Amino acid sequence: MKKLVSLKALFALLLLVAFYSCSKNENDVIVDESNVVTSDGQAYALVSGIYGPIQTISSSLSFLIESATEGTISFEGEENEPGPVVSRFETLPTTWYPVKVYSRLYKAIGAANDAIEKVSASTAVSDDTKKVTVGRAKFLRGLSYSYLVQLFGEVPLRLQTTDSTKTRASIDQVYTQIVKDLTDAEAALPEYDSSPIIPSKGAADAILSRVYLAWGSNPLTQDQLASIVNSTTDPTYSVDKTKLQLAVTYADKVINSGNYSLLTDFTKLFGRTNESKAPEHIFTIRHDGDGIDAQGNHQTHCAFTFAFDLVKDNHIGPSDINLYTQWDSTDTRRNFSYTTYLQNPEENNKGYYFLPPVTLSRFGKGIDRSYYDAVNLTIKTNDVDRIEIRYAEVLLIKAEALVELGRNSEALPLINQLRTRAYGNTSHNLTAVTRDDVRKEWRYETVYEQKHWLNLVRWKTLISSVKSVKDFEHYDESYKTAGGTGKDGSTVNAFFAKVYKHLHAKYDNVKGKYYRFPIPTGESGQDLGVKPQNPGY
Repeated sequence: MKKLVSLKALFALLLLVAFYSCSKNENDVIVDESNVVTSDGQAYALVSGIYGPIQTISSSLSFLIESATEGTISFEGEENEPGPVVSRFETLPTTWYPVKVYSRLYKAIGAANDAIEKVSASTAVSDDTKKVTVGRAKFLRGLSYSYLVQLFGEVPLRLQTTDSTKTRASIDQVYTQIVKDLTDAEAALPEYDSSPIIPSKGAADAILSRVYLAWGSNPLTQDQLASIVNSTTDPTYSVDKTKLQLAVTYADKVINSGNYSLLTDFTKLFGRTNESKAPEHIFTIRHDGDGIDAQGNHQTHCAFTFAFDLVKDNHIGPSDINLYTQWDSTDTRRNFSYTTYLQNPEENNKGYYFLPPVTLSRFGKGIDRSYYDAVNLTIKTNDVDRIEIRYAEVLLIKAEALVELGRNSEALPLINQLRTRAYGNTSHNLTAVTRDDVRKEWRYETVYEQKHWLNLVRWKTLISSVKSVKDFEHYDESYKTAGGTGKDGSTVNAFFAKVYKHLHAKYDNVKGKYYRFPIPTGESGQDLGVKPQNPGY
């Protein structure tokens, strides 16, 4: 059941069915781009319209941020479909997922600009409502630009409804605007809201800590990318310590607020009855399902597409069994993040193993098990909220920044908080922490949470990480042809022949240009006029 929120918040959050939502309450009038905002309710409704485009990319982010790594493959449809194309590092400016994500983020930005201008100009909206609604709009605009700059690099800054610039702003200019939006939002928003679907000061601080970590890791500029466009060697990693200290500062604001903490049970962070759940979830994207919100969250459907039919290809899933077998089996995150066994309630709890030589494990965070038969029902309803940021990520952000600042001892207790929860006790706590320890903990904690490609790009390890597929079981030549005998002695089925193909494509195709996605066409295939194109595309 969805969490109850305040009447005003509920009014706003029910209006997520279009890019510019309108009121359905009898005392309010329809709000569109030509109306003057004449009430507090209209201001909230206008701001709620920003969520629509953002909702539509919840599952699309998985195909960019997960599939374009060593750890994930996509078999969504035919091999020329956008999921498999991204998975094989064959992305083009016309590939649907970058097209959709780029377009929808700018639609959200356009809706935010519209809301900021109209609410700010209104003399009928109360000062308190004006402050909060403009704060929410700036928060969502800053969040949208934070994805655009990480995925596409230099992008146009459009900060007014009249802006139509196609000129790409520098990386620093974009990040400067993101920080301005989020710090404005932090000053305007309430300190905390028990419903994580509503932006708060804590949410702004959390995203600011993430933004400063990314900016402080010296993102590649267009010219730097051009110099490695065809390289199969990663660029040099360096950091800006001033910005990393700001990542620590904003993480501390979240931590020291006392409003957030880790849930005791890691598995209770996911699924419909666990969604948007304090005190660990800091900001989430609400989803009520296909046909109800702007678009349902298909992360569940994509991760468990055909449920207990083992012979059909999942839309998105782990790329090899090594990722599961090399993980300490006593870490409770393993068997939930990479699910290898499930019972089917529709068959009197018959057990199914998602293991070679039949198939691979499933991303468990995309499988709802929070109520009876959820595992079968939620892949159809697509109504699970997406976690944008949670407290564990803030701990990881701070730990990473501290290690890069040479303050490893301060990072140690942060990593051990996560490990204590993961193992149920302190027996696996570390006595010292290194950069590698922090990066491993990112991987263990955030499987299938749309972090991995962003992390690899930040660490400048994308190429080497993707090329590690050569060490995976199913990269071996024995799995090349269906009907042959695999290295494990099994008869190779068509599924593993496809896995082999994708692993080899990843290894062969990855190079420097994939530190970004291409500036895409519009949703109708039109040239958007944003020049120059990212190097190599």
